[in-house]
Amino acid sequence: MVVPYGEPSPTHDWQNYFDAGEYQFGRLANSLVLGCDCLGKIQYLDATVVDDFCEPFVIKNAICMHEEDFGTLWKHTDVLASPPTGTVRRQRRFVVSFFVTVGNYDYGFYWYFYLDGRIELECKATGIVFTSGRPEGEYEYATEMAPRLGAPCHQHLFSARLDVAIDGNKCHVDELEAKRLPISPENPRGNAFIRTAIRLKTENEAQRVAAMDKGRVWRIASSEAKNRLGRSTGYALFPEGQPVLLAADGSSIWKRANFSTKHLWVTKYARDELWAAGYMPNQHPGFAGLPSYVKDNRPVDGEDIVVWHTFGLTHFPRVEDWPMMPVDYAGFKLIPEGFFDRNPTLDVPEDPNGKDSSDLHGCCHATKELATEP
Repeated sequence: MVVPYGEPSPTHDWQNYFDAGEYQFGRLANSLVLGCDCLGKIQYLDATVVDDFCEPFVIKNAICMHEEDFGTLWKHTDVLASPPTGTVRRQRRFVVSFFVTVGNYDYGFYWYFYLDGRIELECKATGIVFTSGRPEGEYEYATEMAPRLGAPCHQHLFSARLDVAIDGNKCHVDELEAKRLPISPENPRGNAFIRTAIRLKTENEAQRVAAMDKGRVWRIASSEAKNRLGRSTGYALFPEGQPVLLAADGSSIWKRANFSTKHLWVTKYARDELWAAGYMPNQHPGFAGLPSYVKDNRPVDGEDIVVWHTFGLTHFPRVEDWPMMPVDYAGFKLIPEGFFDRNPTLDVPEDPNGKDSSDLHGCCHATKELATEP
């Protein structure tokens, strides 16, 4: 992760924090509190980490696990019946979360696992925005939060390392996007559009940016397993498509956080390739991590691969972010794309009393007596 600031004055032009690589998220995890950080029927996990002198210490209740209701899973009403009849099921998700505090910012990481097989990572950014003195009048590099107090524009850019194994270790990635078709004899009314697929065969080909105007997603699929229709089983990575690194090409942070210049990287698996910005990002002059991992342009079609996804926020602070910033969100989704043979939630039962069983004991109905503590 990197947090580059966009103000060019000597006060801020050096501010490019590697919140994970320099400060180490694990050691900064919060001890979570029942009723505020976590609600409902929950289970905590402690975390054991090491200090600066390699001595272990325990962070109590560092990880929260719980299940919660998430609205409608599926629904349909037969309007041709007399009277109209329908059926509905409730969606639920299993949540694994933790919060860290890095200086003035707090980050919550929430992994969501849904009944229909989708997986989502949501990052919640809150805390106190960095401020300093601001010149009078118009100043485009910082928002005035209070008289003569400014908060510079900045980014929060994360890299998710996804060591994928879709029905085995041999996988590939296809880039899928919508394509408009011109009027032609085959498309006389001009209404047609299709979805194209391009196989990303090498590490160089697999350095990609999002294109929201084309609905671009990346399908990560097995190179061995097939579903009942004969298609490779897979999951699609849906990016949010926020801007990648906005610092100028050739700048110091462009070199040191080069991973953040692309939304997608795909590498061939190597056990020592773990860090998007390199092992020592606070001391390296640049192009460590992903740029060095892909220098040999290894094949990634039908190989044991790792998918790296850059996501995040471009933050132009608002007056409403002061003095305490409401949570802002960033993340991505992994959605089954041919992984199952049909809708995997058809067997979600109805409650015998007429209510969908999936809404029982949801967090919105939970009481303090339902909560469990270690």
